[in-house]
Amino acid sequence: MFEIIFLGTSASAPSINRNLSAQVITHNEYRFLLDCGEGTQRQILQAGLGFRRLNRILITHHHLDHILGLGGLISTFMRWETVDELEIMAAPTALERIHTLIYGVVLGRNRPEIDIRLTEIQPGVIFDDQDFRVSAFPVTHRGPDCLGYIFEEKTKRPFLAKEAELLGIPPGPCRRDLVEGKSILLADGREICPEDVLGEEQLGAKIVFSGDVGDTDCLRAAARNADVLVCESTYLDEEADIAYEFGHLTSHQAASLAASENVKKLVLTHISRRYREKDVMEEARKFFTNSYVARDFDVYQVKHEPI
Repeated sequence: MFEIIFLGTSASAPSINRNLSAQVITHNEYRFLLDCGEGTQRQILQAGLGFRRLNRILITHHHLDHILGLGGLISTFMRWETVDELEIMAAPTALERIHTLIYGVVLGRNRPEIDIRLTEIQPGVIFDDQDFRVSAFPVTHRGPDCLGYIFEEKTKRPFLAKEAELLGIPPGPCRRDLVEGKSILLADGREICPEDVLGEEQLGAKIVFSGDVGDTDCLRAAARNADVLVCESTYLDEEADIAYEFGHLTSHQAASLAASENVKKLVLTHISRRYREKDVMEEARKFFTNSYVARDFDVYQVKHEPI
């Protein structure tokens, strides 16, 4: 199961109720910060998350409302927090600007007291664990090297405990080996194959995070069959021409994408201060009823639920 904690849901500039872009996605002991707008470290504290294990940051693109909070966050890490290493993953254009921010502004001539790794990434798998993977994919926005991210649990075959009991398989290493796909030999000489105690394959949960994006075509393949699509919705349809000019989406476009690609839940973020939340929600729900507008500090738990 994944969990999404929204820390900043405003577009371009903060409002009274919304901070700039940032969200944390967790899976078991892993925590990923996606984007880091100005004021993110305060949002982390207000959300009660703390900074422990928050050592992987994924950046969608180089615009300041998505990276400026890195300066303060790293400064805090070096002075007060028990973070020994920090990996910031981004495409080349964003990474160049982040390097200038960290080493030209925050650190100056000082050496970092923590291990800071700026990792250049390209579309494809960027993190692979036993239970889930994270992939980056290209999106269309203003300028080069803009990315979205997919968090996806790996397909599993559930262990059938009742079948194991009937077969007399003892708890412990024997059952572990079967779960890992290995055959075992019992004390009485019987060979047990994984197929004897494993059920049908089950899909895991899938989250797609768009980042800032100017058209839906680049999102279609990634969004298909997602349990949750987190999508920007900077404009309403009445200003679709402005959205196109500045490389953003309307709530109508995001909702139509969700409907056409079999998305289960749509969560809209990157909301402009010019609109009321209810108006954004109403427009989206005309085209996709399971649409929601994220607020700062909202938490969504994401499990795969077959249709």
